[in-house]
Amino acid sequence: MYRYDELDQRLVDERVAQFRDQTERFLAGKLSEEEFRSLRLRNGLYIQRFAPMLRIAVPYGLLSSRQLRKLGHIARTYDKGYGHVSTRTNIQFNWPRLEQVPEILAELATVQMHAIQTSGNCIRNTTTDALAGVAADELVDPRPYCELTRQWSTFHPEFNWLPRKFKIAFSASTVDRAATQVHDIGVYIRRNEAGALGYSIYVGGGLGRMPMIAQKIRDFLPELDLFSYLEAILRVYNRLGRRDNIHRARIKVLVKSLGAARFAELVEAEWAMLKDGYLKLLPEDIERVKSRFDQHPYVSEAEANDGSYQRRLEADSRFAGWVKRNTRAHRRPGYLAVFVSLKANGVAPGDVTDAQFDAIADLAERYSFGEVRNTHDQNMVLAEVRKNDVYAVWQRLSELNLATPNIGLLTDLICCPGLDFCALANAGSIGVAQDIFDRFESLDYQHDIGELKIKMSGCMNGCGHHSVGHIGILGVDKHGEEWYQVTLGGSAEHDASLGDRTGPSISRAEIGNAVQKIIEVYLEQREGEDESFLETYRRVGMAPFKERLYGGAEAEAEEEAA
Repeated sequence: MYRYDELDQRLVDERVAQFRDQTERFLAGKLSEEEFRSLRLRNGLYIQRFAPMLRIAVPYGLLSSRQLRKLGHIARTYDKGYGHVSTRTNIQFNWPRLEQVPEILAELATVQMHAIQTSGNCIRNTTTDALAGVAADELVDPRPYCELTRQWSTFHPEFNWLPRKFKIAFSASTVDRAATQVHDIGVYIRRNEAGALGYSIYVGGGLGRMPMIAQKIRDFLPELDLFSYLEAILRVYNRLGRRDNIHRARIKVLVKSLGAARFAELVEAEWAMLKDGYLKLLPEDIERVKSRFDQHPYVSEAEANDGSYQRRLEADSRFAGWVKRNTRAHRRPGYLAVFVSLKANGVAPGDVTDAQFDAIADLAERYSFGEVRNTHDQNMVLAEVRKNDVYAVWQRLSELNLATPNIGLLTDLICCPGLDFCALANAGSIGVAQDIFDRFESLDYQHDIGELKIKMSGCMNGCGHHSVGHIGILGVDKHGEEWYQVTLGGSAEHDASLGDRTGPSISRAEIGNAVQKIIEVYLEQREGEDESFLETYRRVGMAPFKERLYGGAEAEAEEEAA
């Protein structure tokens, strides 16, 4: 866990005092709504459909047990008893009172948390793999690089008023678990042929109204040149990005309009003026940040795994089934990473109650060095559990309704708040998610289907990442009624791709049936149980799915009319 230094803490404390004064002046009528708008957005405060929504930063998804308890306290004291894990690994509270938000921020500051730059046209929360630092397939731990990026980007004077919001992600593993290629900048940490550490840089990814996959503009950037190169990218964007049209202001539009090759030329020219200056990292800079992460006292494999874990697996089939779905390998022998499923029946995906915050904090302290991670799939991870302790963790998570064995399966779907909260939404999401959960609750059926990522958004802003879902669902308004567009074949991993639209939108009453039909076609078409949905779709294409959904030629005519 990264520990603040004196400068970090003073910066957060000063921002709390500033926003307290700004809020008091607004409530007293001394600031207009328009004047206050940019101030509240820079402190993570939105005005949603029914109440303000406060978005709290969780840099690279990492939380301490102390911070979890504070979040539970805030949920009880200032909200309606729960918080929400977002696809940016942040925490959102949907019901705070405006006049109490400064006090919430003051409480967060006591546990080294804040809401700075979680909204507005600035560099947002930097994210990475939820298994960073423990993944067996990882080259290096990307979190120190994320922390350095946080320090570089926070209150950056030149990039505090960008044409549009800006998002950066890092990946250092053979499997991309951070959706890196759908970010404004995606950074893959790698080694070149000589063994030197550096980065492949991708630019221009993003979801929302105009989804795009990022383009590689540099195959290898030396390790110490990270911030001079990022600064060059931001300078080109800040200078040439559109400010006259909010829907065309993202860097992805600029990269597409210029072409990746021309954009790269402009960046390289800008970088030539920066790369030998003050932005060049020093090895001691990296070591300084690494030293501020807690070093965990791992035990030997024999001490972490005395054989009881294997005996439990053999004796308890329910436990064995949960382990198969909800744990992942750890780089240290004798340890596992344990996923906390926030996708239980009857619960909005990603929601965590105050009691669950407290209980997860207890589990983290007892079994995972006092840390937990949020995932961009709206779950949590206890990343450092000894195998001897996994059975006890499972038992407690089961009591808390946090042990649904569905990680990576159909009911582990991403879902934005939709019309239940969001003023921008065109259609509901949470109710559709529940319909899908009810229809496919049978775990045996889900395991037969295998890995399948359903992602759902209530509007074109794409907060639910529908464009890169194996099955994507987008809520649309049609004459005041809720309808849904469906896409197939998306992916946010190394083989990133945007989903293809199946055809005309589908009514609220029929969307569950539509998902059922898509699954049926997949099971009929796949070549063996090991062929995933994505592999099957890429092999057979849209035609059999479209035929089942719409009925062939009749669907073509309907699509043309739509």
